[in-house]
Amino acid sequence: MKIAFGALLLACLASPALAGENPIGFRAFTLSGSPNDRPLEMVVWYPSATAAAPQLIADNAVFVGASAVQDAPPSAGEHPLVLLSHGYRGNWSNQAWLASALAHKGYIVAAVNHPGTTTHDRSPQAAAQLWQRPIDLRRAIDGITTQPEKFGQVANGRIAVVGHSLGGWTALEIAGARFDPDRFAQDCKAHSQLSSCTVYDQINPASTPESRAALAADWRDKRVTAVVTLDLGLSRGMTDKSLAALPVPALVIAAGVPSHELPAELESANLAKRLPAASSRYVEISDASHFSFMSRCKPGAQEMLEEEVPGDGIICRDGDNGRAREVIQQQVVSLIAEFLAQSPGVEEGSR
Repeated sequence: MKIAFGALLLACLASPALAGENPIGFRAFTLSGSPNDRPLEMVVWYPSATAAAPQLIADNAVFVGASAVQDAPPSAGEHPLVLLSHGYRGNWSNQAWLASALAHKGYIVAAVNHPGTTTHDRSPQAAAQLWQRPIDLRRAIDGITTQPEKFGQVANGRIAVVGHSLGGWTALEIAGARFDPDRFAQDCKAHSQLSSCTVYDQINPASTPESRAALAADWRDKRVTAVVTLDLGLSRGMTDKSLAALPVPALVIAAGVPSHELPAELESANLAKRLPAASSRYVEISDASHFSFMSRCKPGAQEMLEEEVPGDGIICRDGDNGRAREVIQQQVVSLIAEFLAQSPGVEEGSR
């Protein structure tokens, strides 16, 4: 994966934004905090009134980037905020396509690299602290809402979280779902083939009484008013009670391409059945794979990945004889934008 993720922030001159598109800004920085807070690599995409030429962000030998103006001034007015959470061993650039599309629609979009579970940071100790992921997002919300001069003013009651894979679990956690380590461990005895069980075993997040308590704790941030999951994992460890009482609307999007390790019926569909019917929606995209929610691959990228690490070419594959990834992602953007526009702001105030 060195080639695939070797240039997270390769910026080169690009053509101006397409006609009719609103310009967007982009900032990358390290979010620090108290001595006990772990440093977070963070990026923000946001509406801007700039006339400056955009650059390609997160463009590299494998993945297609997205255009934005670095460090542009934000546009006036209030904007809803969306937080993005990447999957296991992913990074913020994986959903640059989604961040850019939502920013063009008027959203402020922030993404962080979760320490320990990112492409270039695979610290076992940090990875095991899964409960830190929703804390990362809470800190990101603080960082955006307290700096309107850099990113724009966040609209009251309009903060959503979108998560891919393990990021979907993170989104549910910050929205109020609760994880039961015992439930998950027992379930994995019956479904040991699931990639979520494999990852869980690798990072061993419930190895001590303290970590088990932290993993099962309530990490809800009441400022979050809607969540979207993209082919999530670990959902089978969420308690029925917490999902049935999830206090915010949820959109669950699943990859419909058959998968032994991450089948929709055992993950996303199972989750959707346990959420409140009145405030949740389930969509299965038949020709989407788990990796369809990552950036588009360039021509020849699949062969390049296969040559470096046999098997990694799957990252560039979608459903056989299905639509191009770009078309699938256009559908995903439309689903998310429609859902967020219809999701009313709910309870305000931090945890």
